[in-house]
Amino acid sequence: MSGAQAELSLAYSPCPNDTFIFAAWTRGMLAGAPPVSVVLDDVEALNSAALQARHALTKISYGAIPVLVDDYRVLRSGGALGRGCGPLLIARPRPDGSVPALGELPADARIAIPGRLTTAYLLLRLALGREPRVNVLRFDRIVDAVCRGEADAGLIIHESRFTYRSSGLECIVDLGEWWEQQTGNPIPLGAILARRDIGEADAQALNRTIRESLAFAYAHDAQVAPYVREHAFEMDEAVMRAHIALYVNAYSEDLGDEGIAAVRELFARAARAGLVADGVRPEFV
Repeated sequence: MSGAQAELSLAYSPCPNDTFIFAAWTRGMLAGAPPVSVVLDDVEALNSAALQARHALTKISYGAIPVLVDDYRVLRSGGALGRGCGPLLIARPRPDGSVPALGELPADARIAIPGRLTTAYLLLRLALGREPRVNVLRFDRIVDAVCRGEADAGLIIHESRFTYRSSGLECIVDLGEWWEQQTGNPIPLGAILARRDIGEADAQALNRTIRESLAFAYAHDAQVAPYVREHAFEMDEAVMRAHIALYVNAYSEDLGDEGIAAVRELFARAARAGLVADGVRPEFV
């Protein structure tokens, strides 16, 4: 980046929170912003691509960071972390309208999940205290799979949390709420990573660019909204707006000490449960 400003690859999801944050930067609305080539993909596909260090900058799940720390550092801006925004475990109601409690799920229950590297799956295993029987599906197929009986329960993320009830499903547990009750911390969901071949000064500049892009989006909603809407999986306007309001917040501007503490607590608890190696400590830019 320094000097000639080489173009970087930037990968993020088509979900409204990501497109809202990055619209101004990637659609040429920020004068002097570093040039980037954009890749949009499902978050678990981005997690898998990061295993090969494919993109210089990428959105990933915090659940994937333990296997990425050698190749990437965490930018303090642009991620998804907050309160009241965690993944939900859902199921079809019983004939009496009830759903099983988390601890009542049979060991052989089939749970559809959005990916093995997602934070949602890490949280599910922490809350269950065991390894569940899972079927990996793209996040937007999970509700239908539960409705059709192809899964006994589904672990949902993104906009599905706003729409699952319209399919007649009920929530078994809100894993974000569970996490907050257990720790008092906000829940770390997704982060923006910078590959380690990006120098410190350039990485700091990227943090600033993300903050500028987010500030532009807040100040010029009408200019970024068409880009957000274009990639919003045909969700209606109200869901799109609710999605942005929930997942884009002060932590998206800067993780701060509280956000970093929450990330470290996640990995400490996962290590004690034997789900990740001891001593996972991502480096924050």
